[in-house]
Amino acid sequence: MGQAPRTSPSPEPLCPLDFRYGGPEIKAAFSEEGKLARLLEVEAALARAHARVGTVPDEAAEEIEAKATLDHVDPERVKEIEAEIKHDLMAVVEALSEACEGDAGSHVHLGATSYDIIDTANALMMREGLALIEEELDRLEEALAELAREHRDTACPGRTHGQHAVPTTFGYKMATYLQEIHRHRERLQQAREEEVVGKMMGAVGTGAGFGEDAFAIEEAVGDILDLEMEIAPTQIVARDRYNELFAQLVNIVTSLEKFATEIRNLQRNEIGEAAEGFEEDSQVGSSTMAQKKNPISSEKVCGLARTARAFLDPAYANAVQWHERDLANSSSERFILPHLFTLTHEALSVSATVFRDLQVDPERMKDNLELTPTITAERVVVQLAERGVPRQRAHEVVRQASLDAEDRASFRQALLAFDEVDKVVDADQLDAWLDPTNYLGMAPQLVDRVLADTGHA
Repeated sequence: MGQAPRTSPSPEPLCPLDFRYGGPEIKAAFSEEGKLARLLEVEAALARAHARVGTVPDEAAEEIEAKATLDHVDPERVKEIEAEIKHDLMAVVEALSEACEGDAGSHVHLGATSYDIIDTANALMMREGLALIEEELDRLEEALAELAREHRDTACPGRTHGQHAVPTTFGYKMATYLQEIHRHRERLQQAREEEVVGKMMGAVGTGAGFGEDAFAIEEAVGDILDLEMEIAPTQIVARDRYNELFAQLVNIVTSLEKFATEIRNLQRNEIGEAAEGFEEDSQVGSSTMAQKKNPISSEKVCGLARTARAFLDPAYANAVQWHERDLANSSSERFILPHLFTLTHEALSVSATVFRDLQVDPERMKDNLELTPTITAERVVVQLAERGVPRQRAHEVVRQASLDAEDRASFRQALLAFDEVDKVVDADQLDAWLDPTNYLGMAPQLVDRVLADTGHA
């Protein structure tokens, strides 16, 4: 018989973010100690704000600020206090108060409610997380811009409904991704400026606990932390702000999943136009099929994106609060913030590496263009119409000629069998029309336009 499962809590990591996904910086920002450091930072800012308006002695504020660090407030002590009093933020307040000398501890948390501290600390964590995410967005932009430049004129099949449509260039495909990521960068910056705010107006948001100095204290806290403050708070920052930001993150990972899905398809053996980098000396593709080279990084991005999107449902539910405050959002947001930010950062980091190391095969693209001899059929319709053949008749002629075409030569022959074609174009001109590399439209120029618009010209 197998070993019975342990019934006591396991000391081993449980969440894959603990041991598999996410870089050290983003995880540190949203870690238990990272959050405690931010809570202490806000308590220190509150004490300094009180000192500015004269409601706390300067020396007390200085002592609180000096002790509001992880060097003086032991996370384990915070846990001990919380286990006894069953209140996480009050445990931080008591641990900080204990660390202060003299009577400075009696001035900790003066006039504030828990979510003055928690939501303002959340803003600091989100700001740090967004800075790290923006760094990865920049890395991805650079990789996409380089591919767009390098393959500006590299002809490849454009596909709709999974079928060859008309030719495009691989550089333009990458340019569309670049433009999309650039839009995300701009939207995220706007969301950071507008939605990442603190809150310091006490219980139910009236500021009564701060008395006549409420606005001055609120302004001072914002100034010290370099944060905008919620204009009309209840007891918490309104969650429509959080949801706007979370939606931006989910929008980003959804684009990444789209890009990754394209790479997965292009790496299929029967397409073979692009592939992830592969460490041939060491990387293993399959435990049984030794020949396999799988798009595992792109597949990872797709899985991370699907998981990240799932956090939007509880996030939107958290916007619904009873009256001025309830606590239903608290347990939920302990999952949402660290997971959504870390998943987004990880998906971006992996995507940037995929596109930086992408192996592109222009010759395979050229071969694939030849698989569909009718890939320039649209051009023939347009050219016939410009030469006097009624557009609908031109469309029907080309449609009929394409039905039995097995290669470009047979398509050419089938077209010339129609009087409408034979009378307006000679064989050499028709050959030029049928050459897919001559039917790229403005794709190369569109690459130039995107590079200029995104600052990568």
